[in-house]
Formats: sequence, C-alpha cells, structure tokens
Amino acid sequence: MGVTRPRQAAVLAIDAGNSKTDVSLLDADGSVLCSGRAGGFQPSRTGPAQAVDVLAEALAAAGMRDGDRAAPWAEHVSACLANADFPVEERQLAREIRRRNWGRVTAVHNDTFALLRAGLPTGTEPRGVAVVCGAGINCVGMTPDGRTARFPAVGRISGDWGGGGGLAEEALWWAARAEDGRGEATELARALPAHFGLDSVYALIEALHLGRIPGGRRHELAPVLFAVAAAGDLVALSLVHRQADEIVAMASVALDRLDLLDEEVPVVLGGGVLAARHPQLNDRIAAGLAERAPLARISVVLAPPVLGAALLGLDAVGSAPAAYERLRTQFPEGSRVPV
Repeated sequence: MGVTRPRQAAVLAIDAGNSKTDVSLLDADGSVLCSGRAGGFQPSRTGPAQAVDVLAEALAAAGMRDGDRAAPWAEHVSACLANADFPVEERQLAREIRRRNWGRVTAVHNDTFALLRAGLPTGTEPRGVAVVCGAGINCVGMTPDGRTARFPAVGRISGDWGGGGGLAEEALWWAARAEDGRGEATELARALPAHFGLDSVYALIEALHLGRIPGGRRHELAPVLFAVAAAGDLVALSLVHRQADEIVAMASVALDRLDLLDEEVPVVLGGGVLAARHPQLNDRIAAGLAERAPLARISVVLAPPVLGAALLGLDAVGSAPAAYERLRTQFPEGSRVPV
C-alpha cells in the first residue's frame, strides 16, 4: 500500500535482515500508512552507505521517495538492523540514516531487540531475553533500568554456532564425510544432493564450488536437515540437538547476566529456524530451559520482525495503549505463541 500524499507521520519503522528489508510508516494511533520491502542488508560487505541505500529502496517501494518531500517522513525513525552487532556499528549506521533526513529523531538497534519487543505483551516493562535463529544466531536481554545483555554474534570468531547458514554448512560437512568414508553414515548424503536434483554429494560440492548452484542457495539445506532429523537419522538429530543446546546456553547466560534466572521472565524465540517450530529443536529448548531457567516463560514470535521496530517507535513517541493493539492486528500472523 502507498501514501496518497507525502506527510509527516509519527514513526518510520525499519527492520533490515540478511535476506530482506521491511519498512512501515505509522501514525501515533498505531495505523500503518504504508509498507515496502527490499533486499538484504549487509553493511559489513557493502559499507554503511550502500547498505542504507537498500533501506531507501524499501522506502521507495512503499511510495516514499526523497524527491517527494520537503520535510522528514516521520517524527521518529526506529531502525532495527541485522549486522549492527557492536555499538560502533550502530553509531555508524545511525549517522548514515540521519544524513538521509528521514526522521527528526533516529534510533538504531540490533534487530534482535525488535524480536524481544515484539514478544513482550502490551503494557509490560521492557524485561526479558530474546534469541533469534534465522540465517545466523544472536541473543539479547534487557531490564527496565536500562541494563542489557548481548553477544557480538559475528560467527565462529565470537563463539557462535548454528543458525540456518551454519546448520547447512554442518550438514554438508557430515554428508561429505559419510559419502567418502571418513565419517559416519547418514541419510544427509542422499538427501542434500537430491534437493538440487543431483545424485551424489561429490556432484553437489562441485556445483557449489564452481558456482553452478549459487552460494546463496545453501540456506535451502537447513530444512532438509530438519526433515532428515525428524525421520530419525542420528547424525542429523545430533546437529539439531546441538543447535537447541546452543540456544539454551545463550538464553541462560543472558538471564544470569541480568540477574533474572530466579524470576518469572519472558524468553522470546524467533527467526526462520525457530518460527518453523520443529519439535526436535523447540521441545529440546523447552526442556533445557526448564532445567537451567525454570521460571522462564517461552514464546515464539511469528509476526514479521518490523512489528518489533514499530512497537519500539510507538514507545518512543508515547503512544496510547490502544495504539499497540491496533498495530498488532495489522500483522496477520499474530505476534507470539507459547511453547
């Protein structure tokens, strides 16, 4: 949907992920005026300016073009961005967004904070922990007094394991070793190449290495891994269980840092891997947290992540409680389901 004529709104909400970027322009009453989508946001590869150009593409898709306005689009820009993993990166990206003059005030957060905000019930304090497991993996926590817990979350160099991309790499590693005899037998050796219409892991490796299958399609292998695990394959199941244990570890550490282990507190899960609600993954997470954080209230956020950015924006402009309920009704998948 587009705007009939340019005018200043209350909030410009931005959620930028590795694979897609969503924007929504909101009134203070929670009404969504327009929305747009563009490609992935990867400032670590392209630099801040080119990455923010992708945000501009999403705005244009929503009918908001810089040449159509003489004033900022919104009072407050709430930008929740993947790959803004360090405070210095948040500051760099905030400067670049401010330079575009899209809003009178700009706040930039890592996108995991959007997940946490979307998973908190209306009217509650900003208190809890969120774990996102999509293309990558990350975790944040916060308390009403402003304390936060977070991880660098930039891959193996910061101690991370898993996410959709990491699971695909692990599945390929085990499949390759199963086929050539260096590792345990696993159905992954048949299922992974079959997904691309190939008859061997060797052929799949060659196709990926030579670019006949674009590297960006590797993420398609994560659902194959979960299907093989669900059928009882021990190697695949061990990878799914390790992912669950990593998520439990991140959430438990964040809760401990914030002194929340002994309190009833929300633990919000999201991202494509967790939103799929694979029983072998999510049930093990629930069991692990029941042991390490027995008072945690676990839920899975299903709504688009831009909802969290929009809710943070309504917080910033002081919207009335009814605005939050109106906003949530405009995202058809709802916002959260209990585990």
